[in-house]
Amino acid sequence: MGTSDTHLFLSLMQIFILCFICFIAKVEASNKKLSGFYVFGDSTVDPGNNNYIKTPFRSNFPPYGRDFPNQVPTGRFTNGRLATDYIASHVGLKKDVLPPYLDPNLRIEELMTGVSFASAGSGFDPLTPSMTNVIPIEKQLEYFRECRKRMEDALGKRRIENHVKNAAFFISAGTNDFVLNYFALPVRRKSHSILAYQQFLIQHVKQFIQDLLVEGARKIAITGVPPMGCLPLMITLNSPNAFFQRGCIDKYSSIARDYNLLLQHELHGMQLQLNMSTPDAKIYYVDTYKPIADMIQARKRFGFDEVDSGCCGSGYIEASILCNKLSNVCLDPSKYVFWDSIHPTEKTYHNIFLAGLSTIDFIANN
Repeated sequence: MGTSDTHLFLSLMQIFILCFICFIAKVEASNKKLSGFYVFGDSTVDPGNNNYIKTPFRSNFPPYGRDFPNQVPTGRFTNGRLATDYIASHVGLKKDVLPPYLDPNLRIEELMTGVSFASAGSGFDPLTPSMTNVIPIEKQLEYFRECRKRMEDALGKRRIENHVKNAAFFISAGTNDFVLNYFALPVRRKSHSILAYQQFLIQHVKQFIQDLLVEGARKIAITGVPPMGCLPLMITLNSPNAFFQRGCIDKYSSIARDYNLLLQHELHGMQLQLNMSTPDAKIYYVDTYKPIADMIQARKRFGFDEVDSGCCGSGYIEASILCNKLSNVCLDPSKYVFWDSIHPTEKTYHNIFLAGLSTIDFIANN
């Protein structure tokens, strides 16, 4: 190779390296468009806030957490990570899991990148969290305001205003309002038809979203409810034969479908109004019904063996304190859609995360 060829080769190498560095920088930048990730809701997104309050709705003991790093029972109602942990890791916030806000050891850096305010057992209906002394959705919003004040005191009001504007806000609740409240107790059923109750919940959803917008949130995602008739506990309580007839109870799953459609319609209406008043504010619906229904209906395709019972205990009724260190636990939770009689396994949560990946990426990059 001559001198001129060597110089040409080196020049081409420099251009290639420069282009590669630019590409990597662009990829990294695209993964860091979110400034933070703030989560509200129930046990589907509670990483352990209930550890710090007086409630029987806890899971900070074995066998919960058996597949979490170091087998720590963190207070997550599953054997490992939640979907929101996978989201936090994916969007480039330099964290593998999303911590609970009530953890007294959190540093300001953790508050900035994201926390969960969620509380297992909570819901949109104010009656739901009062039944088990957990954190109401409104109180979770108060905790966010407190969190924001702590960040402002450390870094200044203007910077945090911009930070909140570029953060994602995620809401996952509603199942407890039906399963633990409306279906189980007569109070709301006496005063509300199922349609009236669905509309009642959605009014609370809309108010919560409005409150987040007032706080400066501009990227808000909310999930629907899962196929409630497929929860092992609902099958046990409502099947004609809880041992031998363990198919999904469509009466309850159809209520979930109706609620999800109503919710999507109302969110669309809200978005149309926001397009006029606050054009940079976006509301996203995240479907959890279809991913779970798909896993149940096409179990083998997803590598599942058991879809109608949980991994913990009998899998029919156990959850929270009934799923404990004395409970028998299945050998391989990855073969189960459900960890206990209500909550999904880590594998199911990971599949839900994968199913919502296109929406997650769109939110992160816009």
